[in-house]
This record gives sequence, structure tokens and C-alpha cells, in this order.
Amino acid sequence: MTSSDQSNSSLDFHPLIRERWADFEDLFGARGAYGGCWCMWWRLTRREFEEGQGEGNREAMHSIVSRGDVPGILAYEGGRAVGWCSVAPRETYGSLNRSPVLKRIDDKQVWSIVCFFVAKDHRHMGLVRKLIHAAIDYVRSQGGKVVEAYPSIPKGERMPPVSSFMGFPSLYESVGFVECARPSKSKVIMRYYIE
Repeated sequence: MTSSDQSNSSLDFHPLIRERWADFEDLFGARGAYGGCWCMWWRLTRREFEEGQGEGNREAMHSIVSRGDVPGILAYEGGRAVGWCSVAPRETYGSLNRSPVLKRIDDKQVWSIVCFFVAKDHRHMGLVRKLIHAAIDYVRSQGGKVVEAYPSIPKGERMPPVSSFMGFPSLYESVGFVECARPSKSKVIMRYYIE
């Protein structure tokens, strides 16, 4: 899979399928990305997430991939997974659908981008923007028409990864997303419409 962003010549993007599970595990490492999340924050109830933090969340994500569902895409450089973008139909994110802040704004079928994780040695190099382009391409390939994102409004110069894993509004704007709602002081709902 290639991305619409032509600057990705050294990167490849692939959906996370069973055969790529080991690459995902290598990228997320022993800690499961951020404190044992394994990208399950928006998929589980808060209680399930906390009780499964670490191995339980890893098993939950592995179960999703094992049954043939695609929870997102991986970025590869030189055969090694160096980045992750969680993108899937909104209805697959149970916690997102229960969120009073990030509730649906209409009845359109949307695909949601809810998380990024980038290998330490690839951070601050523009990989998240490339992952967004690749996510749009993936959604297009699946027949999707609307990609939705929920970036955080920065409060200062730098936010820790645990607060910025959904990206920032300016990043999405640079790719062509438009603001659709501002449900709180810290969150924006943005969309990209695929033609």
C-alpha cells in the first residue's frame, strides 16, 4: 500500500493482519506502547481497560487481529514497523461511541482515527502526517467516504505522548481535514471527505 503523500518513498504502509502481528508487538514493545494500552483505550470500557492493562489488553488486541478484523495500519521502513495508526469504522470503538464529549455529530458512516504510536527513533520526523495520508488511502480502498479524527488542542509548547496520541488540529488541517465540532476546550472533531 502506498500513500497519497508522495514523500513516502522509503516507507511502506500495511493493514495490521494476522501475518503482521509480530511486527506490531515489536513496535509496541514490552510495555505495550503507553503503559500497557495496546491501543485498546477506545475499544473497551474504562474498567475493562484498567483491569487488562498490559497482558490483558495485548490479548484483547490479538483477538481482534486473529479473527480477521483490521484495527489499523503499520508504517514500515526497511522491513521494520516504525509507526502505527488506529483507523477503523467508528462503531468498532465502543468507548468512543459512549463518550459524552466525542459523541456522534450526525448519522454519517465514518471511519475514525483514534491513535498514533511512533518508534522512539522516528519521532518528530513527520511520520504521523504520512500515517494520516496512508489511513485516508486505506479507508478509500475499503469504500469509506468520511474519515473522522479527534485531535487534542495543545495547552502549551509540548504535550506528553499520553496526551497527544490523537494528534493536533493543525496537523489534520495540513492534510485537508476540516473542523466539524468543538465539543470541549480540549477536543475538536475533524473530518476528511473522500471524493
